[in-house]
Amino acid sequence: MTDLRDRTARPTLEEIAAYVQNLVFQDFSTELMERYGCREAIEYSACSMEPGWNVKFKKSGRSLCTIYPRETYFTVMAVVGRREKEAVEAMLPDCAPRLREIYARTAEGNGQRWLMIDLEDRDEVYRDVLRLIEIRRNR
Repeated sequence: MTDLRDRTARPTLEEIAAYVQNLVFQDFSTELMERYGCREAIEYSACSMEPGWNVKFKKSGRSLCTIYPRETYFTVMAVVGRREKEAVEAMLPDCAPRLREIYARTAEGNGQRWLMIDLEDRDEVYRDVLRLIEIRRNR
C-alpha cells in the first residue's frame, strides 16, 4: 500500500485512488478534470496538522480545491473567500444540513473560510461541494 507520508515517493493519482479505496474519489477527480479542463497537482504538505501527499486542482492559476486522501473516503478543502461569500451564503439554505453545519462552525479568518468536507458517497453533500467549486471558479 502507498505510504502517503513518505515525502520521497510521490504517488500517482491511481495510487492515491487505490489508497482511498472508494470509487467516489475517482468520480470526483474525473468530474473536476472534465468540467474545468484542469489537471491534478500532487503535492506534499509538511503542515504539522496534515502532513502527507494531497491533490490540488487549479484552473488558470486559481485553486479550485484540495483533496486530502483517507482510507475509504477523502476530505475536500474548499475555500470560500470574500468574492464567493455572498453567493455561497445565498445557496446555503438549499444545501445539505451537514454542509450548512460545516460552514457555520468554520471560523472566518482574513475574509476566508477553509471548509474541510469529508466525502464518501455521491450524495447531496457531494453535489453541494461541486456547487461550491463552481462558485469559486466563476468569481
